[in-house]
Amino acid sequence: MPDRQFKIPPLEWIRAFEAAARCGSFTAAAAETGLTQSAISQRIGQLEKRLGTTLFYRRARSIELTIEGEAWLPHVRTALNSLRDSSEALFGAGSRQLTLSASQSIIGLWLLPRLRRLQGVAAGQLTIQSMVLGAHEAALDDVIRIRYGAGDWPHDHKMQLFTEQVAPLAAPKLIERRGPWTDWPRIACSGPRPGWSTWASRFGIPTTPVPQLRFDTFLSALDAARSGMGVLLGSLPLCSEDIKARRLVRLSDDVLAHSDSYWVIAGSDAIARAQWYELAKALA
Repeated sequence: MPDRQFKIPPLEWIRAFEAAARCGSFTAAAAETGLTQSAISQRIGQLEKRLGTTLFYRRARSIELTIEGEAWLPHVRTALNSLRDSSEALFGAGSRQLTLSASQSIIGLWLLPRLRRLQGVAAGQLTIQSMVLGAHEAALDDVIRIRYGAGDWPHDHKMQLFTEQVAPLAAPKLIERRGPWTDWPRIACSGPRPGWSTWASRFGIPTTPVPQLRFDTFLSALDAARSGMGVLLGSLPLCSEDIKARRLVRLSDDVLAHSDSYWVIAGSDAIARAQWYELAKALA
């Protein structure tokens, strides 16, 4: 009696299919896997022949999953994730060298207070890189990145550090001034957070005085506020230690929430899944 058992296609064919479906092209899948475009195309062609169905529509400059391809893709991803997770759990000790990329503000205000816990996650060498101003790209490589945004990066691992909220803050020496705080000097900071114009519009305060001090990093603006140079619209999560230590005082009960915030993002090459869970706890 003939053996009618279904033969599972080779893993390298399946990986080529998943990479092409995720990347949106055979060329991008080839670059990610280190193969040639023709090798990816050949493996997917062999896979389609084995399965007896077409998985992709080939167009002049793009590919598109067929109904059969769309139906099979989530099962493939579940199987590959399960295989990777079990391999890490049984045989992987995790990377002993972790690299984090973040702005100077996040390094100074969030990472350094948690440095001992972060070193424990790496169990070896921990490298922290300063992000160049304006470099908001987030490549899928062996670097763990902390970026400001909506969290819509295509990375395997993503975690929001905190919910962003801003409020006016000032040093105690500035509070000794007479009159309402809305008349005091203001400090501005370039970047994605809401600024003084947004605060004035939302809560009905005057748009003046216009800030005479403007910084391109939040950390520099925060130092100026600590020294009593003016009122800063500060990130409450990042300034929590300054508020607890009374280096800064909140001037209003009003809070301006912001949809964007800092996210920790990483590809599968940057950190093992088990280490990612430890990293998430260390950064909390």
